[in-house]
Amino acid sequence: MAAEDLEPDLPHRSGSLDQQADRLHARVGTDEPYQRLFRVRQALWRERVGLPIGDHRGVPLGSRLAMPHAKDTLANYLTDNIRSIVRAEVVDGDRRVGKLYGQPRIFNDLLSSQPMCFNLFGEMALDLALASRVFSALTSGRIAQVTEIGFEHSPGRGDAKYTADRSAFDVFVDYRSDAGKRGFLGIEVKYHESLKDRPGEHRSRYDEIATAMGCFRPEGLGRLRDRPLQQVWRDHLLAGSLLLDDGAGYDEGAFVFLYPMENVRCGTAIEAYRACLVPECTSFVPWTLEAVVDAVQAADAGAWIGEFAKRYLGMDAG
Repeated sequence: MAAEDLEPDLPHRSGSLDQQADRLHARVGTDEPYQRLFRVRQALWRERVGLPIGDHRGVPLGSRLAMPHAKDTLANYLTDNIRSIVRAEVVDGDRRVGKLYGQPRIFNDLLSSQPMCFNLFGEMALDLALASRVFSALTSGRIAQVTEIGFEHSPGRGDAKYTADRSAFDVFVDYRSDAGKRGFLGIEVKYHESLKDRPGEHRSRYDEIATAMGCFRPEGLGRLRDRPLQQVWRDHLLAGSLLLDDGAGYDEGAFVFLYPMENVRCGTAIEAYRACLVPECTSFVPWTLEAVVDAVQAADAGAWIGEFAKRYLGMDAG
């Protein structure tokens, strides 16, 4: 993304960015430069819309909202429609069984990718015609009709038929293809994350699924078991295991890794991950957040996507 596309009041030279971070209580020593940019961007959004600042261990933190105000108002979310989904999914618990939502960060953490999932896909979950236009554009017409969008979805946490672990997709899209086939997209969404988390325990089931999928170069398997690639691999394997399950009823499907272009850690990891795949692999699809936002804006989604673009990407809301 070019500097001129970024939010006009957000400085981009490191000295100015640090000064802004200090003013907004958004300086965190462990942040990498792109993470500081995102943190300052969220703090600026909070300041612009007039939300009370939260804290970390008693110290004000500009990228966080005050509790319990954040939970009571769901101010982290952009529209009433999105807030209604969050109430059903997280607050009221009508759809929460078997799902893992981190609290309180899903309410008060402006950087968290879980709220961002709802802010990007919530309106589409309630307007499947809009979702169909967006996903058709993103797949060059392959997806003809989106039939359902769900959040924090796993076909079976801990089920040995799948990955036998607790992996889940942030967003799950059921669709019909242009050829009338039933398909899915399991989407993992990242924002400021660096993929540096310690890898989980390796399971023999992962190797079984990988062999059955036929997507992976044998010489790359060692890299896939370690950070920063293991989490990507496990989610890809979850999609593969769902495709291998004849009882699930899917004719096709893919794992989508969604991240902003400015997240250099994710970009580097995805290039390394693709190098571990055989050329004929079609079940892994990296998308940038910018490309999805462009598709939503082109689909006449309404004012909310402009606010999303300004908040998360620093783009002019128009």
